[in-house]
Amino acid sequence: MDDKVKFRLYRLSVWCGVAVLVAFTVAFTIVGKLTPPISPTATADQVAGFLAQNRSGILWAVVIMGVFAPLFYPFAVVTSLQMRRIEGGWGLLSMVQLTTAVVAPTGWLYPMAVFATAAYRPGRDPQLVLLLSDQFWLTYVGIAAIFVVNVAVIGVSALVDRRPKPVFPRWFGWLNIIAAVALLPGVFVYVSSDGPFAWNGLFAMIIPSVAFLVWKVSMLVVLFRAVKSEELEAREVVPATA
Repeated sequence: MDDKVKFRLYRLSVWCGVAVLVAFTVAFTIVGKLTPPISPTATADQVAGFLAQNRSGILWAVVIMGVFAPLFYPFAVVTSLQMRRIEGGWGLLSMVQLTTAVVAPTGWLYPMAVFATAAYRPGRDPQLVLLLSDQFWLTYVGIAAIFVVNVAVIGVSALVDRRPKPVFPRWFGWLNIIAAVALLPGVFVYVSSDGPFAWNGLFAMIIPSVAFLVWKVSMLVVLFRAVKSEELEAREVVPATA
């Protein structure tokens, strides 16, 4: 493949990450009105009432994510390709990042599809609606533990990079480690119905949400720079081998 085409595709893949972030924010927060989350202590009637009132928005939020979530895959692949530069070929870190990233779109779409199921038929038994709502929030927040590994290996790759011009800056490595720690408490939603570890709590929802946003924006910035640096390296190699 021509290098111009290759790096154009790389940059497009990073832009896919931008599109997913914007679509996710719009779908989840504005269209679906799922921020702030429903309280874990809400009654069946309260949950059913919320879904009935926001039925259209919830269903369209799933449609939006269904269209844009697959764009996460090019973003995940270009991330692994940059990590591959650090390892000198496909290695443990780049492969773990890629395999854990495969889960991400499913981790968003499947829980939201469950919530759409709860809202799909008006007049459904409130107890069934409550059951599906619980499954949505527990799965959506609790599955973040898998993403902890994804973020952590990106951080490790940045910290072990010994190239004269590192692919990722060292500060970004530490940012990933901090983000991984911040995302971990989400797994405790399964044993918490209130307090900071509940799905709407400080440690399970609020801090991880802020950490994810900061991480995602930083990831986009450093990936654009990494692709640019690889392109410059490729230009330097061509004259040397000509």
